[in-house]
Amino acid sequence: MTDVHADVLIVGGGLGGVAAALAALRAGRSVVLSEEFDWLGGQLTSQAVPPDEHSWVERFGVTASYRALRDGIRDYYRRYYPLTARSRAARELNPGAGHVSRLCAEPRVAVAVIDAMLAPYRGSGRLTVLQPYRPTGADTDGDRVTAVELTGRDGTTVTASARYVLDATETGELLPLTGTEYVTGFESRDDTGEPSAPATAQPDNMQAVSVCFAVDCVDGDHTIDRPVNYGFWRAYRPDFWGGPLLGWRTPNPRTLQTSVRSFTPNPDDDPLAVVADQRVSPGDGDLWTFRRIAARRHFVPGAYASDITLVNWPMIDYFESPVVDVPDAAKHLDAARDLSRSVLYWLQTEAPRPDGGTGFPGLRLRGDVTGSADGLAQAPYIREGRRIRAEYTIVEQDLSLAVRGARGAVSYPDSVGVGMYRIDLHPSTGGDNYLDVASCPFEIPLGALLPRRVENLLAAGKSLGATHVTNGCYRLHPVEWNVGEAAGALAAFCLERNVAPRAVRANPALLAEFQARLDADGVERRWPDVVGY
Repeated sequence: MTDVHADVLIVGGGLGGVAAALAALRAGRSVVLSEEFDWLGGQLTSQAVPPDEHSWVERFGVTASYRALRDGIRDYYRRYYPLTARSRAARELNPGAGHVSRLCAEPRVAVAVIDAMLAPYRGSGRLTVLQPYRPTGADTDGDRVTAVELTGRDGTTVTASARYVLDATETGELLPLTGTEYVTGFESRDDTGEPSAPATAQPDNMQAVSVCFAVDCVDGDHTIDRPVNYGFWRAYRPDFWGGPLLGWRTPNPRTLQTSVRSFTPNPDDDPLAVVADQRVSPGDGDLWTFRRIAARRHFVPGAYASDITLVNWPMIDYFESPVVDVPDAAKHLDAARDLSRSVLYWLQTEAPRPDGGTGFPGLRLRGDVTGSADGLAQAPYIREGRRIRAEYTIVEQDLSLAVRGARGAVSYPDSVGVGMYRIDLHPSTGGDNYLDVASCPFEIPLGALLPRRVENLLAAGKSLGATHVTNGCYRLHPVEWNVGEAAGALAAFCLERNVAPRAVRANPALLAEFQARLDADGVERRWPDVVGY
């Protein structure tokens, strides 16, 4: 057993954790950062999810450090990849020319850029990264967390302590370990007043998890072995789906009407002509280009034999059971991986083709792209976990376009950032279909990062004080980053001023000073006059 100590302990090395570490380190603090998987970056890297971003991301609405991450990814391609001259000159290069985002890229590139952003602090010794380690225990003293036990994949145990502890895990893993009060699943309408909430709370009703994977399409037969439970998934027909789960017919998230998707590997399209704008279209009509992460036409002839696309589609959503606060979570995560393998096998053998045939045997699993031994993403994409009972809980009526209209989202006096995405809830373990609600560009209140009781634990990611509904728009890449950055900056500010986080929010002078620090760091806290979608 080894003991480590720092000013700030950040558990979880996803986007929120990385941003929190950078903020605390910029402020001169020492940091211990732990991560369960082999890559830092969470949903962008180990979970292999291209960034879900708002329509104005190239102009405003994200923090300066998040923009540095995006710029770094583009610069990496320009420096090291064999781009065509035309693509190299594109100011807003989208390496994958995916329709879901203006910056679809291979996960390994994002890992390289994140590692480079952290490298100076690792070199100076102010940043210690424990990887792969996950939290397995915690010590508390009254309303304070005094230490967290972290266990490595090899069984090695480290006890980490710090004045401030930040939960940047994907599921809020520190909350039960530290006794921090939290909620899961759907709150009731009586609790939150939300138009979309049910009459009765449903704590086990959580969004589907997904195990993503990357494929290209080349000559030859690359069909994988038939998955053990393929027959089950092939016959599976959710009541609200409009057909079998494995098929091109799926619910339209916004209308709930049955839509028919297309799938055309390696179209001869112009990648520079792709305009990814969620205001105009979700971009999911053709599943090949939807989350494409490498468009072969961006590169000199012969560099890429095929596009590479990322499969994060409706049919890989696993909503048989939650994977949080259940005794058999590992079994269900294995089942989610089996579903993804079954989707790939169906694509290779039975999927209807435009020419009337069936199957795409040329689809090749690209585990080298996702950095995993089994070919799938290293980590499951977990959209929803535990959420703190916060000093302020963000509710649907704070930002729903239908509720707020021309007034825009509620403007919080304690804003520590901004975000924008539709309230995007995938099918859930309670049997619910999609819930997709238009949003106003919104702010991030400091109160949502603060537990009601515990003094030195901060939410630095998806464990913030959102609801089941508002988690649907606060869980996306740039928002998670902003939440983490604000939490890291707050910990550093509290250490410098020797004040408690709750006091910063309650004292107007302290709050104004902290917000001025965020402003100086390039954290946008208010929106210009734009309308949601």
